[in-house]
Amino acid sequence: MTTPNRTDPRLELINTARSFYQKGWMVGTAGNLSIRLADGSFWITASGRSKGELLLSDFVCIDASGKVQASSIDVKPSAETAIHQILYTLFPEAQACYHIHSVESNLVTNFTPEDDLPLPPLEMLKGLGVYADNPSCVIPIFANHLQVSRIAAEIQQRFTNTSAQIPALLIRNHGVTVWASSPTAARNYIEIIEYIFRYMVGARSLGI
Repeated sequence: MTTPNRTDPRLELINTARSFYQKGWMVGTAGNLSIRLADGSFWITASGRSKGELLLSDFVCIDASGKVQASSIDVKPSAETAIHQILYTLFPEAQACYHIHSVESNLVTNFTPEDDLPLPPLEMLKGLGVYADNPSCVIPIFANHLQVSRIAAEIQQRFTNTSAQIPALLIRNHGVTVWASSPTAARNYIEIIEYIFRYMVGARSLGI
């Protein structure tokens, strides 16, 4: 566990959450952010907290086995904790996992009935690690379920059988999740993927 000081990783999550809240990506109490620690445990935003007004006490520490650490038992973890847990297991290099509920990330999930959404070959894909001329790239879409553990299980099954092209996934009519090797990279990924989604929504409205 990390003590509250200027290097506390929760401070970065607080600043990022406030920024995303101001962009309209984490309205109300929606969305969740986590950061993994050296021992394999991770801090995640607590359930039911406004992401524009987070305090250090608005986080829960989850140990490497997925259990709430004793010092956090008075705070309820995010409902999507199981998704963060499975992504950290599937991608050991990941040190941060961000999930937001933006308008565009919900709209684009309705652009196809398939389990993968083709992304336009934009230059911005380089920011997600896609380096190719006229790239053919997709982002996986998962069904939304009331039981989040079911979503996590489907993520585990799909990514165990098929590699992810980019470090991002969509949950239909729910939101987008990214994972990255650092909090800074995760923030960049969210901003890049949201740019791509805005382009897709705008292009469709123009008939492009």
